[in-house]
Amino acid sequence: MSIGWFPGHMASARKQAAQTLAKVDVVVEVIDARLPGASSNPMIDALRRHRQRPCLKVLNKADLADPQATEAWVRALTESAARGDKVEAVALSCRKPGDVARVARLAHALAPHRDSALKPLRVMVMGIPNVGKSTLINALAKRRIAKVGDEPAVTKSQQRIDISDRLVLFDTPGLLWPLIEHPSDGLMLAASHAVGVNAYIDEEVATALGEILLERYPALLARRYGLAPDALRSLDGPALIDAIAQRRGYVLKGALPDRGKAALALLDDYRSGALGRISLETPASRAQMRAAAAAAADEPAAADEPAATDEPAATRTGLRRARATGPRTGEDDDRG
Repeated sequence: MSIGWFPGHMASARKQAAQTLAKVDVVVEVIDARLPGASSNPMIDALRRHRQRPCLKVLNKADLADPQATEAWVRALTESAARGDKVEAVALSCRKPGDVARVARLAHALAPHRDSALKPLRVMVMGIPNVGKSTLINALAKRRIAKVGDEPAVTKSQQRIDISDRLVLFDTPGLLWPLIEHPSDGLMLAASHAVGVNAYIDEEVATALGEILLERYPALLARRYGLAPDALRSLDGPALIDAIAQRRGYVLKGALPDRGKAALALLDDYRSGALGRISLETPASRAQMRAAAAAAADEPAAADEPAATDEPAATRTGLRRARATGPRTGEDDDRG
């Protein structure tokens, strides 16, 4: 399944962001700690590097992510910064005031020459939809300024916010990019509620999510849904959805499992953290995915089967479904 979602307001928001960057000192990019690679927008990197602006990458929702994976990501993001490109990374929860205070301190450290009433630090907060940008801004301002919602693309226009006489923020709409290169990225973004609901099918995304969880977090699945650990070893993504439907009593007429309802339950449990602390990718798994994609581009797989790779099974599932259904690109959706 190939997922794409680039509503009209995002194109205009990108142009406006490019113009505002000329008068900004630091970019704060908010990304999802559960999928830092997939949720980091390549357009944002290109825009800020063009203006040579330092960047603080905030891995938000760290309280929902696997702490070991998050630690590896913070280290990798900081160490991988190109020479002359100032990048820092921090993992936190924008819902915790103590964590949010660190963002202001780290942003000031990236531009120490802007720290007075005459020269306030000018920060642009950027990121993909539904990663917590507005929550961060409201916490920094200590009042409700930016609109917050548990859906993508709540913010649709840019605004300037004077936090203090030493700090000015520019809030930008959530930005995706027109073409998501890797199918697995689209699946992870959809599972994490970063794209509009009209751009994907819940059951297909939940199946891909289930493949990842079976591979990396079977114990969490067993605990949440009362499934025997031994039984999980024989399940794949579709079978997991059926098992959840059976355990929860989600049944259609004819005693068929209600796979749509079970898929939504799995997605909701992941998004809310009810399943536990989960990371959908690590620096190592992302490197393997990119290497496999590059190899596949050089040596196309046979038409009837994808090439064998080190990608998580979810990625391979998504590729198979993409051949069956074709790409689906969502239109603008007022809900997301």
